[in-house]
Amino acid sequence: MEASVAIQVLPQNVGTDEEVCRIVDEAIAYIRSKFPDAYVGPFETAIEGDYDLCMEVLAEVNRIVIKAGADKVATYAKIFFAPERGLLTTEQKVGKYHGREA
Repeated sequence: MEASVAIQVLPQNVGTDEEVCRIVDEAIAYIRSKFPDAYVGPFETAIEGDYDLCMEVLAEVNRIVIKAGADKVATYAKIFFAPERGLLTTEQKVGKYHGREA
């Protein structure tokens, strides 16, 4: 694993909170189709793995949100890249807070 990416998408001009949630759910479904072990949190979804695949998913998630009905989308990403050394997994970082030991 060489990359860890946190993705937050905010659909714009979609109306109700329910519609925002529906569109975000479509984005999460896409992310999980590529990264079944993605960590879904209240503000962002974290993925980890091959850098190029992470970047592909990050780019495509914007298209998914637009196809789902948003006029525009604000996407915020945090990217940690360590091709030689590797990195801490999501489980190592937060497992102890969710009833699991890393």
